[in-house]
Amino acid sequence: MSRKVLIVEDNPEIAKLVSLHLKDLDCEVALAADGLRGLDEARAQRYDLIILDLMLPGLEGLELCRCLRAETDYTPILMLTAKSSEVDRVVGLEIGADDYLTKPFSISELLARVKAIFRRVDALVADRSEAPRRLNLGAMTIDVEKRTVTVAGQPVDLTTKEFDLLLQFAEHPGRVYSRQQLLDLVWGSGHIGYEHTVNSHINRLRGKIETNPAEPGYVLTVWGVGYKFNDRLAAG
Repeated sequence: MSRKVLIVEDNPEIAKLVSLHLKDLDCEVALAADGLRGLDEARAQRYDLIILDLMLPGLEGLELCRCLRAETDYTPILMLTAKSSEVDRVVGLEIGADDYLTKPFSISELLARVKAIFRRVDALVADRSEAPRRLNLGAMTIDVEKRTVTVAGQPVDLTTKEFDLLLQFAEHPGRVYSRQQLLDLVWGSGHIGYEHTVNSHINRLRGKIETNPAEPGYVLTVWGVGYKFNDRLAAG
């Protein structure tokens, strides 16, 4: 099955090299050499993956990622960065990048991460096709297909990762997840040591869905282990 990939990279040699190897995976590849053109291209048609450089002319990669995650449609993002700072990687994950590679990287590692993202997306599609289109849990309603959430009839504005995190919990009420398990399931493997990303997302999620975030009724803390969704809320 052919996949459509957008590469937003201002280094023509890197862009060409990555493009050639992606075509070996039967990918259709489009190129953009700056952030503004990348944003326009990402909005012009749907892609199965966007490979996004962090340092770009016109519009930096982090801001481009933030813009894309404000869109309704979800497209996986693999971020490339020449920076080795943990802060840059964390910010990328916080605003919605699915994975990252630090330059210089090997082509074999890049292709392995691309394949892993495709596998995760395929698994999510398969899971969603079998899942109920709407989950009713207490005062909360989750429309799986439309990716919308309401609490007590009021719409809740969630980021892509906040929605994915909530859905992971809601589809498995009572199951206890460690922070690393949530990283693997929602962000993908390869993020060992970034458990604080999970904490911050859960804190923001609670701030949006809980009546009193200090005493949550939906996403509960299991001390010393991790988190779970309140299994006393019967799904309809």
